[in-house]
Amino acid sequence: MKILAALCFAILLLTSCLSMAQEHPSVTAQPNSIFVGADGKFETSPDTALIQFDISVQEDNSKSAYDRASKAAEQIRQILRANGIEPRSAEIGYYAVQPVYDYKNPKQKAIGYRVNANVSLKLKDFSKVAPIVQQLADTDVTNQSVIYTLENIDSAKTKAVEDAYRRARELASALAQAGSRTIGALSYASVDTFENVRPVPMRARTMAMNMSAQQTAPTEEFSPQNSTVTAHVNAVFELK
Repeated sequence: MKILAALCFAILLLTSCLSMAQEHPSVTAQPNSIFVGADGKFETSPDTALIQFDISVQEDNSKSAYDRASKAAEQIRQILRANGIEPRSAEIGYYAVQPVYDYKNPKQKAIGYRVNANVSLKLKDFSKVAPIVQQLADTDVTNQSVIYTLENIDSAKTKAVEDAYRRARELASALAQAGSRTIGALSYASVDTFENVRPVPMRARTMAMNMSAQQTAPTEEFSPQNSTVTAHVNAVFELK
């Protein structure tokens, strides 16, 4: 029984060591040094609203479908201009013309044609989001959504790393003082960053809203959810 218990303990110890090896990078321990790891984060308001939607129409023949899609696209261009936005700032993700078949018919006869185009628009001025979303809902637009995100991610990563390093140095200093030592120069460091920008989709109605001027938009007076970037720093400091 003692041999079995000792064997189980050895296996548990080996498993723990392997688990720790997966969590931290392999670092060769040096005399008079201290290894620490710490997490940091930086939280900020999103700087970009991404509006995405599909122009989707279906008619009996391809020409009619194309003409209707062209009319919808022109309506969208007018909406953008009315809100002080150049239509060229909107981007087309894809464009497709597809036949629609009657699969109940053994011959699978084409009963119509569908035109689909995906459009995305980035806005820095969040006050324009609600009017555009409302006006687009009155056109041949489907799958409309708004996502608030952080476009200037590199600056946020840098600040998250700085916060993680500060925490790592504080931990190392506290541990060194407990052993009547002080920390010296940084001799090794590794960094991992994680983009938890929390995109928040806001699905808009694809049918006409017919909202009156007195009605407020669904997003009115609400603030976009903050974006968070986290970082993990592993550091080795010399000991004095």
